Amino acid sequence: MTRQISVDEITSVVKQLCIDANYNLVEDVLSALDKAIEEEESPTAREVLKELIENATIAQQEKVPICQDCGLAVIFAEIGQDVHFTGGDLKEAINEGIRQGYNDGYLRKSACHPITRKNTGDNTPAIIHLDIVPGDRVKITVAPKGGGSENMSRVTMLTPAVGMEGIAEFVVNRVREAGSNPCPPTIIGIGVGGTFERSAILAKKALLRSLGQRNPDPELAKIEEDILARIKKLGIGPMGYGGTTTSLDVFLEMEPCHIASLPVAINIQCHAARHKEAVI
Repeated sequence: MTRQISVDEITSVVKQLCIDANYNLVEDVLSALDKAIEEEESPTAREVLKELIENATIAQQEKVPICQDCGLAVIFAEIGQDVHFTGGDLKEAINEGIRQGYNDGYLRKSACHPITRKNTGDNTPAIIHLDIVPGDRVKITVAPKGGGSENMSRVTMLTPAVGMEGIAEFVVNRVREAGSNPCPPTIIGIGVGGTFERSAILAKKALLRSLGQRNPDPELAKIEEDILARIKKLGIGPMGYGGTTTSLDVFLEMEPCHIASLPVAINIQCHAARHKEAVI
């Protein structure tokens, strides 16, 4: 049986998620920062981690953005195949939610023309990823992505013969090269397989996992842990001041690919790790 949902409800939900994601750091990141303070050996790194927690606390209490870069609006929407939207266009409803959220939440608008750099003025158009799934529900995730961490992300086509070690080496080297630019401690999303563009989407979706949530495939879970251990040895540390807390976690997603290809993407997320979701 078809379930009808007004696009006005979509707009309202997206608006609130934009504000919530920018004001309130997700609990799993706060817990990870607390844990990192206990495990970090560098006194300077521990002080930086404490300041990150203090910053997040102030943002939540005073209802201001965690970071001045309020991100380009990235939306993941899982649409139940039994849902029918009424009252208008779904994508326009999502963009209207972005407009209202960034305006009413006093969030910085960062969307601009790639060449002229003229700001669009309302942080639209959003980057929208739609998936059709079974059921009559709609799950919307708003994940504002800052420019500093996005700029450090990469997609490459490796030679298949390099295998898993080649993938790990590519990821660790990219984190090393990025250094302090993506505002560590970071979260690392890795997409392996599919095609050029699919690997990038897999990497970004991987960032939506809760910290500590391993890939259900035991082999891939071990690879995540191994890469994280190698990143800790880089010595970059929080905000680049040194220490072992360079990344809070590593998430890897993998899909089959062409026999002649090995697409690999790394999407680096800053410590703010903004993402909030709602189910309608």
